[in-house]
Amino acid sequence: MTNEPYDLRKVLAELQTHPGQYHATDVAVDPNAELSGVYRYIGAGGTVERPTQEGPAMMFNNVTGFPGTKVLTGLMASRKRVGMMFHHDYHTLGQFLNDSVENPIPPVMVDDAPTHEVVHKATDPDFDIRKLVAAPTNTPQDAGPYITVGVVLGSNKAKTMSDVTIHRMVLEDKDKLGIYIMPGGRHIGAFAKEYEAVNEPMPVTINIGLDPAITIGCTFEPPTTPLGYNELGVAGAIRQEAVGLTPALTVDENAIARSEFTLEGYIMPNERIQEDINTHTGKAMPEFPGYDGDANPALQVIKVTAVTHRENPIMQSVIGPSEEHVSMAGIPTEASILELTNRAIPGKVRNVYNPPAGGGKLMTIMQIHKEDEADEGIQRQAALLAFSAFKELKTVILVGEDVDIFDMNDAMWTVNTRFQADQDLLVLPGMRNHPLDPSERPAYDPKSIRTQGMSSKLMIDGTVPFDMKDQFVRAQFMKVPDWQKYLK
Repeated sequence: MTNEPYDLRKVLAELQTHPGQYHATDVAVDPNAELSGVYRYIGAGGTVERPTQEGPAMMFNNVTGFPGTKVLTGLMASRKRVGMMFHHDYHTLGQFLNDSVENPIPPVMVDDAPTHEVVHKATDPDFDIRKLVAAPTNTPQDAGPYITVGVVLGSNKAKTMSDVTIHRMVLEDKDKLGIYIMPGGRHIGAFAKEYEAVNEPMPVTINIGLDPAITIGCTFEPPTTPLGYNELGVAGAIRQEAVGLTPALTVDENAIARSEFTLEGYIMPNERIQEDINTHTGKAMPEFPGYDGDANPALQVIKVTAVTHRENPIMQSVIGPSEEHVSMAGIPTEASILELTNRAIPGKVRNVYNPPAGGGKLMTIMQIHKEDEADEGIQRQAALLAFSAFKELKTVILVGEDVDIFDMNDAMWTVNTRFQADQDLLVLPGMRNHPLDPSERPAYDPKSIRTQGMSSKLMIDGTVPFDMKDQFVRAQFMKVPDWQKYLK
């Protein structure tokens, strides 16, 4: 196993050497809401309804209706576990990913393609993706079974650029998916517009069950990875080995060779579908802010031409508001903020953390280094840089170097002891934000929200004024290097 290329199975084998990080069960579970309902208690975390907690990744071996298929969830639902899987200190994952973006190792074509071990084509008389793909629903209100962590791979019409992104995709019919492509920023969406403009279907593959280096690496967005940057190179840099690609069997596109599942098909031009056409619940699925997303009335459509998979495949799924979203979206955003601030104000932002409270998108904590009096105010410029480049950010908390940004108690301590609201709280009204925040609607704040998706941004400056730093020294305890001996 150690000499094999990285894939999901190799990662799981390594993970099982770490106690408490992986758990498998043979107890039967229904993929329709029950599976996610179980894991909510065991390890979902994030903004999931309480009670929840950080727990092990979980493999469900006995999934009702899908003999021979296992479902994995929670693989990335812990920052510490992501650090283990990347063989890197979890505190500095942002900088590690930043380095990977700057030094990508591009994907390569390979002959060995485990994802093609079993092939089902849409021309088969009994072909039905709803029976082949064990896609769970998160809640009973979901619009249907969702592919929540499928990496969509597509190219522009000229085949000069390729890209990978993750979208929510609902199984609508035996050979039809609805895909939500958020307007702006997603390169797959830009490519799809090219095809739609000439009324041609766009070939894509949907790759499920992957090394988390691919899953996390592919969530980078502009300005860090501009149009034409293939994020599979980030995964290559993380592993120091190129991701292997293989030609799809029924469409003119590549698939990730070691995926557990690959769905092949076309994004259809000028065709749309109501997201909850089968359930009429009015809801899509729970999203990262912790609320059920509204069903979209006009999703783009993927016509599926084939489903291929490995023998005894592993279906991978995530719970929408779980800590997995924080890992997938938050860590790359941390890397992007560090890259931006390192260029603009080098050395002044020591580290960045996008905590679960913001789902990895809405909040960031920035650790600021003030070297002398001339650095006073640089902390607020750092926050403005982050706000300007990443419209999803709603709250930035600025703290000093003696604060553990990964400990919310420590971050709130600095707000309570190094912060005065009349001087250190800044509100920036009338800005754009993530459209999934339910407070961003004109009825909530008619003065500053003209259209849905606008928001007021909040900057909390908990840094100590440089000329007063001697008055804010934490109580200093004796350093005891061998303290762990007292626990033996």
